[in-house]
Amino acid sequence: MTPVIADFVYQRVPVADGVSLNVAVGGVGSPVVLLHGFPQTHLMWRHVAADLAADHTVICPDLRGYGASDKPAEADSATYSKRTMGADIVALARVLGHERFALAGHDRGALVAIRAALDHPEAITHLASLDVLPTLDMWDVMHGTTAAVGFHLYLMAQPPGLPERMIAASSDAFFGHFLDIWVNDPDAIPADIRAAYLAACRDAVDSIVADYRASAGIDVEHDRADRAAGNRLRMPVTVLQQDWGSALGFDAAALWRAWAPDLRHTGVTCGHFMAEEAPSEVAGALRDLLTR
Repeated sequence: MTPVIADFVYQRVPVADGVSLNVAVGGVGSPVVLLHGFPQTHLMWRHVAADLAADHTVICPDLRGYGASDKPAEADSATYSKRTMGADIVALARVLGHERFALAGHDRGALVAIRAALDHPEAITHLASLDVLPTLDMWDVMHGTTAAVGFHLYLMAQPPGLPERMIAASSDAFFGHFLDIWVNDPDAIPADIRAAYLAACRDAVDSIVADYRASAGIDVEHDRADRAAGNRLRMPVTVLQQDWGSALGFDAAALWRAWAPDLRHTGVTCGHFMAEEAPSEVAGALRDLLTR
């Protein structure tokens, strides 16, 4: 049986023509939407969601193309653009009765959250980003041999066909590689959760690649347009991040300040999967954000 977040109610919610998202909802109070990263599903939030549900309505969807949500074929670059995926989340919240909500994302989910906050500032009251840079900055800091750490970004940026075939040929090894090297405490992802992540990715190779491919093209175009127009994140922003800037030679907080005037940038000592490795720290940071 696929694991679930205990005491949360599951449903499918239509968010766009032909696309519905799988979502777990729990708690009562002001709404907080939590977006998962790669190579995970909404289950990565299981500890933090249970904590926040004590006094918030917590909404944990699988992103378009991931988990048990719909996985439309990549018709063009917009199908998995962060603009499209962000619009999914705003539509999801509205269907559930929330015109305004706080939004937190990890990894790929953070990129969706950032774009949603830039495109829909009237809907997003607070924004939290876990362990990413905005897309434009992410590509700008990748250079030289240090960029080898992001080999998967370049693989999945290639035109349709080759990356999908290569990854599908050994999907468990590919996705499992990141679950292994990005975690400091392997016990934070128990066997049943790991198996659920790998099974979900196994069924979503094409859509996951399409998501990454969009981040090497149309998502960069959208970020460049916002930077040229001077668009910034208008809401309070909290960023939790590993110190991978020191290894790649950049100041993450400075890059973030260019986008977020009201910023709290905090370094963490756990691994990339911080919501599973340090859930109390993450929940505390989100609670602090929601008081600003």
